Amino acid sequence: MKNIFYSEGKIRPFNSITKIEGDKSLSIRWALLASQASGISFAKNILKSADVLNALKCLKKLGVKIKLDNYGCQIKGLGINNFRYKKGIILNAGNSGTLARLILGLLVHSKTSIKLIGDESLSKRDFLRIIKPLKKFGAKFRSKKNKLPIIINGTKNPKPISYFENLGSAQCKTAILLAALNTKGTTTIKAKKSRNHTELLFKYLKLPIKIIKKKKYDIIKINGIKKINKLNYKIPSDISSCAFFIVLTALSKNSNLTLKNVNINPSRVGVIKILKSMGVKIKYKNIKYYKGEKISDLYIKSGISFKPINCPPSLNSAAIDEFLVIFLVAAKANGISYFRGLSELNQKESPRLIWGSKILNLMGIKTVTTKESIKIYGNPNLEINKEIVIKNYLKDHRVFMTSVIAALTFGGNWVIHDKDSIKTSFPSFLKIVSKLT
Repeated sequence: MKNIFYSEGKIRPFNSITKIEGDKSLSIRWALLASQASGISFAKNILKSADVLNALKCLKKLGVKIKLDNYGCQIKGLGINNFRYKKGIILNAGNSGTLARLILGLLVHSKTSIKLIGDESLSKRDFLRIIKPLKKFGAKFRSKKNKLPIIINGTKNPKPISYFENLGSAQCKTAILLAALNTKGTTTIKAKKSRNHTELLFKYLKLPIKIIKKKKYDIIKINGIKKINKLNYKIPSDISSCAFFIVLTALSKNSNLTLKNVNINPSRVGVIKILKSMGVKIKYKNIKYYKGEKISDLYIKSGISFKPINCPPSLNSAAIDEFLVIFLVAAKANGISYFRGLSELNQKESPRLIWGSKILNLMGIKTVTTKESIKIYGNPNLEINKEIVIKNYLKDHRVFMTSVIAALTFGGNWVIHDKDSIKTSFPSFLKIVSKLT
């Protein structure tokens, strides 16, 4: 019973200023790059979630010295391709697709066989998008149906490659970029638009990366190197985590919220563009740039009415982790909202498109769902006066948090299982909720 969240009725009006934990994508990328740097790198506001902690554990198994405390995280880099490869190494990525896919990019040079495993949810996800390009570098893989567990054998002479990344997967793109760091020559990626955190970090570190921006694709060229400088970093707040509190505020009555120092990288603000087009009141304040990333405070004010949206698929990759909570605004909109091109949602920790529809149906909202789309028939007057139970969702943290936001804004009696799932990405989620309530 301790692992269940109960909610009865709506949240009371609130007026608050808060800070959300560090960006998960940047926390993991910083740790991996710091492990390859020469010297000691330090990060403040690193996200202390299970995904990031698993990244640090994996690096320790590879011989990296790490110190984590209340002040931040210190990593003593080993330099390019200097992991300590012992026999029988098993790396556990837990629930983190980001960690599992990215670290394989650094392991294409491994001198022994390394086994990569994950939890039940991650073990159901496809890794072909990573295995396929990394094989071209010369690495060898053993797995069943391209899923975890995976055994990788590196190569002594990795070759630069040319690759067409057509899924819009920032994880695939980053794995290739990390693998290319220790090759002799130029690796070229034609990549569908996706998050560009890795490219920005490479540019800040003055690594030899060139990017030609096209309308739908980027052409990225990266040369092999011999050294990466240390990277000291104050990690900004995660917009994916902020999205839950943006929607909580928007759907509440007479409330407003300021979120401090949020990463508003243009490749990540699809959620803000979508929500603003639906009538959610969001303002940027104190915009600045930090080591390539665009940072801002966000001011959100509760709304009275919301518009439906025919969501442009061009915004999908910039909002892929936030669609579940976006669907809650569509449930309150005055009309039918249509989201398409979302097959990638079902490749996440759980089949999220299916779960998004299921949650809305339990709330009393009509949906029409296909393998890659959903129509949501909004009801501006929806009031829930029944019990709703959410369970058996593969402990997907975003399903849990979306359900909590739905409970607090639409009312009803909710019983939401597996609240420990938030440890994956947002350990302080319920603490922040309790401060607002």
